[in-house]
Amino acid sequence: MTGGAGYIGSVLVEELLGRGHEVVALDRLLHGQRAVAEALERAGATVRTGDVGDPQDRAAVLGGADAVVHLAAIVGDPACARAPELAQATNVDATRALVADTRRHGVERLIFASTCSNYGRMHDGTVALDETAPLRPVSLYARQKVEIETALLADPDGGPATTCLRFATVYGASPRMRFDLTVNEFTRDLWAQRTLEVFGEQFWRPYVHVRDAGRGVATVLGAPEELVRGEVFNVGRSGENYRKLDLVEEIGRQTDRGRVSFVRRDEDPRDYKVSFDKVREVLGFETTMTVPEGIAEVLRGLDEEAFGDPFDARFRNIP
Repeated sequence: MTGGAGYIGSVLVEELLGRGHEVVALDRLLHGQRAVAEALERAGATVRTGDVGDPQDRAAVLGGADAVVHLAAIVGDPACARAPELAQATNVDATRALVADTRRHGVERLIFASTCSNYGRMHDGTVALDETAPLRPVSLYARQKVEIETALLADPDGGPATTCLRFATVYGASPRMRFDLTVNEFTRDLWAQRTLEVFGEQFWRPYVHVRDAGRGVATVLGAPEELVRGEVFNVGRSGENYRKLDLVEEIGRQTDRGRVSFVRRDEDPRDYKVSFDKVREVLGFETTMTVPEGIAEVLRGLDEEAFGDPFDARFRNIP
């Protein structure tokens, strides 16, 4: 697994260990996750500090691997916009090299972590987008994900059985916590008695809890090859599409802290509802958490000081 000490990766490692898998994780620990890596090792994983762009680091984790889950990336629009050359090297060049290495090493399964941001902006607000919808990426991050998806799906019968997973926007508590994700950030800022400035509150996004994201990956790994080879699955739940306004209102039902300032935007390059029927119908995958439950979880963690200083730079992908 690449990115094994990251926001999704650290949760996924725990999920796979719990299912009896042997896990070898590669991670740069770019965001100071040394303690996370050590905890994963105590739990039974092997964690190698290294870069997916380094051929020796890739070889060290691919030897003997039956399956590869590729999570490592410069994640999110702001981080990619800030360091476009690094994003290209990591998200595209290193990914292409990893895919080539999986073929040389005889890896049987490959799961590529992609994003629902690939859909960009829907033309009909009454229709949820499924995996056959046109891709209209508007950010560098999403364009890079679409580029790799296209390359992987061009040859579905060659090399490992490859599956692309388009994750909804992730939220919830993780060993490698992030507070630069919408649900987590909004909840933290209002809990901290701050004024939360919300832009484009009327636009839609789908959301998925980080542990459900991990369960989605594990479900694909355990599925028969004929159901997942060359396939794309949106990962989330069809009923978990929300506007930013909906998120703020739900947080307000759970805490009376902070205040909200809305900044009206009539145009937003990303506005989409997503259907997750395929992953449910084909693989029997159902999420277990909802956004209201995730908000309650984050509030509880903040109250219990489980994260330390929630404004620490290590909880953001851009320091």
